[in-house]
Amino acid sequence: MSSTPPKTDHRSSVPLTPSVKLKYVKLGYHYLATNSVYLLLIPLIAVTLTNLPSIPSLLEICNQNPTAILAVASISLSLILTVHVARSRRSVYLLDFACYKPSPAHYCSRELFMEVSSAPGEFTEDSLDFQRRIMEKSGYGQMTYAPTGLLTKSPPDQSIAAAREETEAAIFGAIDNLLEKVGVEVREIGVLVVNSSMFNPTPSLSAAIVNRYKMRGNVLSYNLGGMGCSAGLISVDLAKDLLQVHPHTYALVVSTENITRNWYFGNHRPMLLTNCLFRIGAAAILLTNRPSDRRRSKYQLRHTVRTHKGASDKSYRCVFQHEDDRNIIGISLSKELMAIAGEALKTNITTLGPLVLPVAEQALFLATLVAKKLLRWKVKAYVPDFKLAFEHFCIHAGGRGVLDEMEKSLELTDQHMEPSRMTLYRFGNTSSSSVWYELAYIEAKGRVRKRDRVWQIGFGSGFKCNSVVWRALRNVDPKCEREKKNPWRDEIDGFPVHVPKVAPILH
Repeated sequence: MSSTPPKTDHRSSVPLTPSVKLKYVKLGYHYLATNSVYLLLIPLIAVTLTNLPSIPSLLEICNQNPTAILAVASISLSLILTVHVARSRRSVYLLDFACYKPSPAHYCSRELFMEVSSAPGEFTEDSLDFQRRIMEKSGYGQMTYAPTGLLTKSPPDQSIAAAREETEAAIFGAIDNLLEKVGVEVREIGVLVVNSSMFNPTPSLSAAIVNRYKMRGNVLSYNLGGMGCSAGLISVDLAKDLLQVHPHTYALVVSTENITRNWYFGNHRPMLLTNCLFRIGAAAILLTNRPSDRRRSKYQLRHTVRTHKGASDKSYRCVFQHEDDRNIIGISLSKELMAIAGEALKTNITTLGPLVLPVAEQALFLATLVAKKLLRWKVKAYVPDFKLAFEHFCIHAGGRGVLDEMEKSLELTDQHMEPSRMTLYRFGNTSSSSVWYELAYIEAKGRVRKRDRVWQIGFGSGFKCNSVVWRALRNVDPKCEREKKNPWRDEIDGFPVHVPKVAPILH
């Protein structure tokens, strides 16, 4: 008995499998849902054209009821003014950005990390074994960067002077690279926002920048501290708001973290993780609201969404600085951190989704939400497909576990995760600046095309999850990026690399 042959696509002789058929059905659904407003206008226009001869002339209506016409005109004018005011927010553009790349003297291989950890004699064998196992599974390569005061001096130098040297080298290096790229005079910069969670000396780091570059006396400077790895995106959000009220200016955002003062020499396991994870890094970003700069800017800022879960005690204490039982200060990471980060992400994307997702995805999400919460149906919660909203993802490289969880939760592909995983491998967790090393990777690969959408996601203590959405204004030429001190410029052709699940540390 013969069976009916499967249908084939007219563009090829390959039979359409059920999964492919479902794909076309879903694409058709997305097209109808996204264009539903325009499709509904067609019958309305047809009805209007059909009845056009029976509509009295505008002059007759004015003669019969001038008061009604005046009311309609007033309402129309009000609507026009409302739309104008709503659309009159100043556009914010990302002119360019730069990341700091330390010298080879700062290389910290996995073996060197263990050697440095063993030297002072502060750690027990159990603690050293714990750190070794963390490093072997970390996804880090052999060329991350650490302060020379910790790598080469015995005992390690954790002085204020050494901490200043580390941080100033990082932030000044990033700013120097940025100013060279953009050709903007320092005195044109009207806003300065700096974030560093764990090192906040007096005078502040923002004051150090003002002093180093002789910035103008009325520059609006801000120094954000203690806000964790998501503080870089908070700084962008603050700069955006300041650019709404200060016209025709530039805003410089600088993101970094300090390792020297925060290396932990105790044996409390939750505090040992920070030694294994954090490495040197910094980024400098120049934003502008000048319309004339649009043509030479790389991106336009589309959305910023901030989520704060600090009202919950568990969320507040999941990343917490305190003394251990020997009064040694460190930062403790809770075992519940991943679950708390997941909840913060859900809240964040619930706000972000309606701003960026196609109508079809929003409808599916709403339908499952109603079925689950109101109708009490036992249905699986629908996870919106954010791949329909963004071409590029810059997920904070907080650790391998964080990236694995994000890949699973958002159903991302290996290519979507590549910038984050390669940044973690090459530079380690550089805290708030990591999302900029990831965007630099995407640019160096030549993947940014005009109108591409970029989603930067950051997680930080408090607990916070923050999102920033950019839209590319032009193609980004990878050859120009390599000439303009992109941190990946000399080695991008060697990436991506295979990162084993476990990389044994040689004794």
